[in-house]
Amino acid sequence: MDDDQQKSGGPRRITDLGTLKALGHPLRLRVYGALRVSGPSTASQLASQVDEAVSLVSYHLRKLAEHGLIKEAEVQSGDARERWWQAAQDTLSFRHEDFRDSPEGAATHAAVVRSLISYRREQYETYLDQQEAWGADWRIAADQSDFLARLNPAELTRLNAEIHALVRTYEEQGKAAEAAGDTEGRENVAVHLASFPFRI
Repeated sequence: MDDDQQKSGGPRRITDLGTLKALGHPLRLRVYGALRVSGPSTASQLASQVDEAVSLVSYHLRKLAEHGLIKEAEVQSGDARERWWQAAQDTLSFRHEDFRDSPEGAATHAAVVRSLISYRREQYETYLDQQEAWGADWRIAADQSDFLARLNPAELTRLNAEIHALVRTYEEQGKAAEAAGDTEGRENVAVHLASFPFRI
């Protein structure tokens, strides 16, 4: 996004079930994800990205807007009749703790997280299918790792906070570099993190 008027709001933590349900629809997750990556877009542009009918995408855009997840953006073309949309916040989060008091809330939270995992897996599998086309530099830079640590909850909380802060530093560096005209070789990069306890 090029200027302050185009920028989304800060982070948002979803705590109400209606908003979580609105986000949790698989097509809405894809549409919201496309807006985060592409920036301001029309329903027809998004329909092309998610391979769905414009009327269906328009319906889901309205549902996302009803819950403040997206908002109207300034018109980006000469056609003032076109309606443009953008994400209403930089990041979204939702925690099990906010929904655990009702069976419906806990089930909805779990379903949305599973949908997100599926969406992220699809992203990574698409990269794997296309990795030869990316070239050696990107193939060498890309990574898939897992680690095993013996931690307590406080240590895991601290680890996650430090990882998030580091990734945000790189996000801001990339935005600043692009704003200064350094766009050569830059691509969207997905960084997925899952950290959780387990027993065998």
